[in-house]
Amino acid sequence: MARRKGEEVERCKSVSTLQRMIGGKWKIEILFYIALKDVRHFGQLRRCIGNISESTLSKQLKELVEDGFLERIDYGEVPPRVEYKLTSQGESFVPILLAMKRWGEEELGL
Repeated sequence: MARRKGEEVERCKSVSTLQRMIGGKWKIEILFYIALKDVRHFGQLRRCIGNISESTLSKQLKELVEDGFLERIDYGEVPPRVEYKLTSQGESFVPILLAMKRWGEEELGL
């Protein structure tokens, strides 16, 4: 059924919540490297992404942990050793990442 001109459209809570959770400039790329390339360390992520500052990467990782996509594992060693891995929620997002990658390759010729 077509929407009438001037008729309000109800906001989709699931899409707006997901946008808030993964809407950071680098979050999808961070999830991609952790999920599909087995990159687990801060320095590795920074090298893979390239143009990201340390503070931005730290912030994005912290938010992904807070939103339940990643788990931060601190080994309590000196020098510090920290790894990131997907949570079960993060694992459930992998098919979406794969679909996005496939879409980019097919539709954008990348």
